[in-house]
Amino acid sequence: MTSAEPSLAPTAENGQKEPELSVVMPCLNEARTIGVCIRKAQASFERIGIAGEVVVADNGSTDGSQQIAEELGARVVPVAARGYGSALTGGIAAARGRWVIMGDADDSYDFADLEPFVTRLRDGYDLVAGNRFKGGIRPGAMPWLHRRLGNPVLSFVGRRLYGTPCGDIYCGLRGFNREKVAALDIQSTGMEFAIEMIVKASMSGLRVTEVPTTLSPDAEGREPHLNTWRDGWRSIRLLLLYSPKWLFLYPGLFLLLAGIAGMAWLLPGDRSIGAVGFDVSTLLYFGLAVVVGLQAVFFFLTARWFGITEGLLPDDPRIRRLLERRGTLELGLAVGVFLVAGGLGLSFYALATWNQAGFGRLNYPHTLRIVIPGATLISCGMQTVLSALFLSVLGLRRR
Repeated sequence: MTSAEPSLAPTAENGQKEPELSVVMPCLNEARTIGVCIRKAQASFERIGIAGEVVVADNGSTDGSQQIAEELGARVVPVAARGYGSALTGGIAAARGRWVIMGDADDSYDFADLEPFVTRLRDGYDLVAGNRFKGGIRPGAMPWLHRRLGNPVLSFVGRRLYGTPCGDIYCGLRGFNREKVAALDIQSTGMEFAIEMIVKASMSGLRVTEVPTTLSPDAEGREPHLNTWRDGWRSIRLLLLYSPKWLFLYPGLFLLLAGIAGMAWLLPGDRSIGAVGFDVSTLLYFGLAVVVGLQAVFFFLTARWFGITEGLLPDDPRIRRLLERRGTLELGLAVGVFLVAGGLGLSFYALATWNQAGFGRLNYPHTLRIVIPGATLISCGMQTVLSALFLSVLGLRRR
């Protein structure tokens, strides 16, 4: 079917076509622009030749936005829970179309040009995001900080961590397969809803693409709903939390390996690089790197397993085999006890050395080369024991 052909949508009992496409607009006091947006969307339906509906997800408007929408033939769905994400969740749940195109009701997005989104959806894509940088950002439509720093950085992080093809991860105009996106179980209630959708769609293997779209300035006098620093932090936090590898595993492995290498380098004696000397003080910090690095690796396993068991992250067969294998708990306990025993052995050796000195003054550089590795082993052993027990507890509900 080409975009110019009429839709073959099923017919309802009242003789009218069931909508194939639902345009969902979150709304909070958008009386100035809601009518323009609805008329543009309805004109797109006619031009594309598709049975469509407009769903206005009202988030508690007090300026008459609901009445304007109803008079123009849109369905108004009241959503009590406040927030951009909450409004969209309610609107998407109420949509009847196979496909949904969502977009703000402030007339900043061009609902008159929905054909590129519908074309990609008909081509089999599950999520089609708009790209304002490719389509055109009109003067005054996007703050300089968002345009030059915030959005490009967040989009780069999304591409790097999740392999998304999106160059404008925050664009609010996008189309998608309603059932497949609903199955992602998006949890965000705020502006980060848009990012969570792309992240989860990419992680779940949905077909994602983008099309150019334009961005116009908000209506004059409209108070912006986006809070730069609050919403920016929430977005960065979400991107990191959905990628435990980059948040915990890779930094943890770096610290762990660097700490082990540094301790091995300094244990025989003091070292120097040029005029800079390194001794037991540096050894202590290398030991700290080992402890923190190992804990970060355990945090990764915990976060990944929790995300899998709660349905927040896609399944990982390698993690499942590791943590569900019979004897994993016992192996973790054994390794932890072995490390603690090694640390205690070094500690008793240091105590014997002190005893030989009559419990008096020691050669501290020599003694600390025994005490620091011993304390490090004890700490790592206890971390291993406790983490093995905690991971086992997390696995109880799954099993």
